[in-house]
Amino acid sequence: MPPMSKASTPTGPDPALLAAQEEQALQAALAGNDHAAVARLVIEGSSTKIRQQAAEAVEDPEQIRELIRIARGGKDNSVYKILTRKRDVLLAHERELEQQQAEIAAAAAALEKHSHRAFDPLFTPTLEQFESRWQAVAAHAAPDVVRKTQESIDRAREVIAQHLRHIAAEAARELAASNAAAVAQKQREQDEQTAATAAAERAQVREDERKAKADKHEAEAHALRQIGGLLRKAQAALASGSSKSASGLRRAIEEKLAVAPPLPAQLTKQLHQLDEKLQELKDWKSFSVAPKRADLIERMEALVGATMHPTALAGEIKSLQEQWRTLSKGAGEDVEADWQRFHTAAEQAYLPCREFFAGQDRIKQENLQQRSALFDRLAAFESRQNWEQPEWRTVITALREAKQLWREHSPVDVDAAKELQGKFNELTGSLQTRLDAEYSSNVKEKKMLIERARKLSESSDTRQAIDEVKRLQETWKTVGPVPREDDNKLWEAFRQQCDALFQKRQQEFSSHNEALQASKAQAVGLCEQVEQIAGLVDRELLEGAKQLPELRDTFEAIEELPRADARQLHSRFERAFDRCQRAVSEQHARDAEQGWLGLLDAANQVRAYRLAVVRQADAAELDTLKQAAEASLTTGPKRGLDVLKKAFANAGDGDLVANESALRTLCIRAEILTDSPTPASDQTLRREYQVQRLMKSMGQGVKADDGPEALALEWLAVGPTEEATYLQLLERFKVSRSKRAERR
Repeated sequence: MPPMSKASTPTGPDPALLAAQEEQALQAALAGNDHAAVARLVIEGSSTKIRQQAAEAVEDPEQIRELIRIARGGKDNSVYKILTRKRDVLLAHERELEQQQAEIAAAAAALEKHSHRAFDPLFTPTLEQFESRWQAVAAHAAPDVVRKTQESIDRAREVIAQHLRHIAAEAARELAASNAAAVAQKQREQDEQTAATAAAERAQVREDERKAKADKHEAEAHALRQIGGLLRKAQAALASGSSKSASGLRRAIEEKLAVAPPLPAQLTKQLHQLDEKLQELKDWKSFSVAPKRADLIERMEALVGATMHPTALAGEIKSLQEQWRTLSKGAGEDVEADWQRFHTAAEQAYLPCREFFAGQDRIKQENLQQRSALFDRLAAFESRQNWEQPEWRTVITALREAKQLWREHSPVDVDAAKELQGKFNELTGSLQTRLDAEYSSNVKEKKMLIERARKLSESSDTRQAIDEVKRLQETWKTVGPVPREDDNKLWEAFRQQCDALFQKRQQEFSSHNEALQASKAQAVGLCEQVEQIAGLVDRELLEGAKQLPELRDTFEAIEELPRADARQLHSRFERAFDRCQRAVSEQHARDAEQGWLGLLDAANQVRAYRLAVVRQADAAELDTLKQAAEASLTTGPKRGLDVLKKAFANAGDGDLVANESALRTLCIRAEILTDSPTPASDQTLRREYQVQRLMKSMGQGVKADDGPEALALEWLAVGPTEEATYLQLLERFKVSRSKRAERR
């Protein structure tokens, strides 16, 4: 049959026109809720786009299942995936609803059963636990279930109330009986004591009256004698020109007159004469010191607003006050107005000083608090030390830095800091005593090594002596710390003995052997340095590792090594170098893991704040939780910290059920990643996730987003959940991470 010509080729419908018609048909079916038409377009649509749009529009679960059955094994895999995804979402939602209703029923049943129990010690805490469980799901319960459950709660609370009323009644009865017996016994004792007391009081009254009369007579006579003596002394003081002493004696006489009997005529006359003479002296003194008081007032007023340093200003004010007191002693005229003017100026002038000294007091108080905290840290450090095998380098550093910081936190109030200073001196003295004992032992050991090195320098067998002195050098490195002032002296003495031996050997060998041995010694030293770095941990390891490139360059720059030792030294250096690199890698991994664990703990603070926001807690609680969350967002891996800060900012995500489901899924993913078992309660969820992952990965294995860091980032982004549930899931998540870290 000949081929059909182009002109006679049959033409079908225009694809673009057909697509537009189907698009209109889909929109019309959606607008008219024509589910059959939408389903028909899912299967029979002319383009993938139309079929996918129709598949996305299907919402009826039964229709989705039927369409999946029809599309299974078809050519349009994308439509099948859309339908299965929508089915999975619906199934997940149905499971959540079923679990929610099951939890509601279980919580309501537990409260119903508990409300019919008799009261026991566990009744109240059990009720609180059941109520907390119910409150977590009550919002989703049917009204009749809420009503019945509230009746159960009220009934249980009534059981508690009845128990409390019963206890109160029993206690009241016991107290009433006890009080009645006590009152009767007390009344009998009071009656007996009253009779005995009355008899004793009557006898005592008579004795007191007699003694009072005798004491009064003696006191009056003694007072008159004292007044007479004081008058004679005052007159003698006036005769010698000491008006100040006379005035003091006159005040003493006035005090005695208050308790003395009427004075005899002779003493009255002498007292009048004394007062006249004192008044004359006071009048004259007031006349002579008045200009000086005016000068002091002017000088004090000049200090108001002065730009002097507060310390100098306070000293000047004090000096003027001392001069005023000196002038005012013995003055007879009324100087109250001058005094008030002087005192007011002094108060105004002292205002800057008061503010300055108040600031100094605050600084002293802050320094005292810093010292107290420093003392507590040092005391805790001492208690944590294993003094059987102490870390002396750490002890030395802690003691030195503690003393330095103590000096820096000054000034302090001497009286307030006296007790703390004593405790600090005692604590540092105790540490110093331990350290001095260690110093003494180490100095003695190093001196023994020096003596052994000296004897080796006199040995006739140089080779054996060289080997032995190298062992001494190794031993020297293991000896603990010694005082700084002794360290260099001991090392110089030891090195001199070692050098003497090496010089003796150098004299015995040729210049070539000398170069080889020097190269070997250098290589050994480099190996030892690298080995020492490999043995370090934590921050010391990372600091020491910075020397590795320079040490390698130095080692490789050695031109020649003894043939017998070259291979061994190269191998030793490489092994030590590899150990260092592995140790550094492991340390970085540990530090990174600690950072992630710290972020996971910080996430709990953020979770508590976000949960409070969802529950609309009061402002004070929200502010406290917010501050705690913000304080935790300081350190950690940057990616995780950014995610957690973003989660903190989005504090309104309140879908607690979805959040808990997300966390459980992350736990399961971490457990699958580490081949860890999953609790029985989540086994079904694990199987479902494994099936979904298998369908998505299509045999390509675990993707990068299933790594520990990616899982942690997802964890940090999840919204809030209940604390008890969160802590349980967080522990599962951390256990999986720790297993992953152990495998590395």
